[in-house]
Amino acid sequence: MIVVMKPDHSPEQAEAVMTRLGEFGLKGQPVFGVTRTVIAGLGQVLQDHRDDISMMPGVDEVIRVSKPYKLSGREVHPNDTVIELSHGVKIGGGHPVFMAGPCAIETEEQLWASASGVRAAGAHVLRGGAFKPRSSPYSFQGLGVPGLKLLRQAGDEFGMPVITELLSVRDVDAVAQYSDILQIGARNMQNFVLLGEAGKTGKPVLLKRGMAGTIEEWLLASEYILSEGNPNVMLCERGIRTFEPATRNTLDLNAVALLRRLSHLPVIADPSHGTGKWYLVKPMSLASLAAGADGLEIEVHPNPDHALSDGAQSLTPGNFAELANECRALASALGRPFAEPPVAVPVGS
Repeated sequence: MIVVMKPDHSPEQAEAVMTRLGEFGLKGQPVFGVTRTVIAGLGQVLQDHRDDISMMPGVDEVIRVSKPYKLSGREVHPNDTVIELSHGVKIGGGHPVFMAGPCAIETEEQLWASASGVRAAGAHVLRGGAFKPRSSPYSFQGLGVPGLKLLRQAGDEFGMPVITELLSVRDVDAVAQYSDILQIGARNMQNFVLLGEAGKTGKPVLLKRGMAGTIEEWLLASEYILSEGNPNVMLCERGIRTFEPATRNTLDLNAVALLRRLSHLPVIADPSHGTGKWYLVKPMSLASLAAGADGLEIEVHPNPDHALSDGAQSLTPGNFAELANECRALASALGRPFAEPPVAVPVGS
């Protein structure tokens, strides 16, 4: 249920509602909106609970939530969530962003070349994988903590917040220490223990859709992060597995448009994984923006032919610059211009 507080309610009245919810065996989760404050009551809610709470001082009304996802839906939070990062970067709220960089961090030289290229083209967030989930145990698995340190150094030098994948509970502390955004990959969408631990860090989390995950399952997965008191969650459509073998996955742009209606959380599109082919990344990036995406996650490598991971879907820095220019033109035409680039100036510029 949603407990809508009166505009002039006191902090003590809100705390009394939280206490009462606890007495009913429910978890209270306050949500502070632009025009109102609500408290979501999470758990098995009975009619008697709603009646009791509705009579408490400071309560305006109690609303039954019809959707199973309580915190990610617009019923509780009608306004778009805007996530604030370092260097003045904001995600959500109508101004898309670019997250770009290599699928896997291979060497310092490779990472710096990628970071320099995407920063010059106007990227807002630097991406790079230090821990890589691979289908084969014999494939490159990433550099681990040394890769995290390189990513942090590159982000600081080029003036960008960074995002990297969190693969295991054992790596939570290390990834949270070095990264501004924790990415939960498709294979871990329903790793509920990992989601909860990611939520506890308080760091922004980008949650990718599972390869066969439904939209409701995806939103319910986000609840594990949100219910830990972490409101900074993004949803990333990265393509689902279908019967079609011509592309790596099927990028579901229905999901992008529908999530903008169902949820207040920022929606990011990943056309690199969604297609698996570098020459399809630009058209699907443009289509994602038209569908309402709040950002694009793009894989960029200085030499894709020699990449240790996902070279076939990676753009060169030059191709990314071309994509970025066309995306900015389209976004402006749609009335949703891209956010300003990060405030900090790259070292040596």
